[in-house]
Amino acid sequence: MVTREEILVLGLTAGVMGSLVGGLMLGVGLGLAVQGAHIGWLLVLPAAPLSGIIGYLLARRLARRVDSGLR
Repeated sequence: MVTREEILVLGLTAGVMGSLVGGLMLGVGLGLAVQGAHIGWLLVLPAAPLSGIIGYLLARRLARRVDSGLR
């Protein structure tokens, strides 16, 4: 059984990790793009989807742990 604490920790962890990774990629990528380095767009464009994928992977890990506890 998933407890409220585990759901809360999952949400907080996914939010913090997603913000850190996505924000870092966005900041560095925009800094490069503003200075004229087109390679910065390779960091800016996948920043949001990558930060969402981190939350998805954390949720799958929790679901796998819960599923293994049921059997």
